Amino acid sequence: MFTGIIQAKGIISSSYNHEFGKRLSIEIGDMPLPIPQIGDSVAASGVCLTVVDIDSHKFSFDVSSETLSRTLIDTWQHGDWVNIEKALTLSTPLGGHLVSGHVDGIGTMLSFKEAGSYRHMKFRIGKELAKFLAQKGSVAVDGISLTVNSIVDDVQWTEFDLMLVPHTLQKTTLGELSIGDSVHIEVDQIARYTHRLDSFKSDKTSD
Repeated sequence: MFTGIIQAKGIISSSYNHEFGKRLSIEIGDMPLPIPQIGDSVAASGVCLTVVDIDSHKFSFDVSSETLSRTLIDTWQHGDWVNIEKALTLSTPLGGHLVSGHVDGIGTMLSFKEAGSYRHMKFRIGKELAKFLAQKGSVAVDGISLTVNSIVDDVQWTEFDLMLVPHTLQKTTLGELSIGDSVHIEVDQIARYTHRLDSFKSDKTSD
């Protein structure tokens, strides 16, 4: 479990395919203490991964074929930056919202506009995720806990707007996004379970 509050930026140092997926290594120079140990969970741009090897500041992870099929990890290359967050503990301040590190879909950045030192950004997602978004609700974009400012629904897609503060632009990879870039989207867990419960209520009513 995570909070969507990014603690460091890591850089992809190597990756190679093996029989069951991919071995991924990320250099994380400014990881806050305590340093994760082998077997601990780390979110890399919103994807929950398990540490399998540590070499100084380089952390290695095995990524399954299932995770590769649902995320952008197969497109990551040497030198790419990713957002890093360690799994929360009972003493971790919940500064963002509850984030599982399980990617629900891929979004696309459509546009951005500077507003002083802030940045207004617009993203598009598939219609299957639209029901989980709400104005002033939470969403995780590349692992970052953010607040949805507004939503526009169309027949095949949904667009939503975010306002990013200078700290987020500086400390995460969102400040480096270009128009057309893809991002990981994780919807709010409360919205996910509320929708699931409502679907059972609808079935019972129809009976």
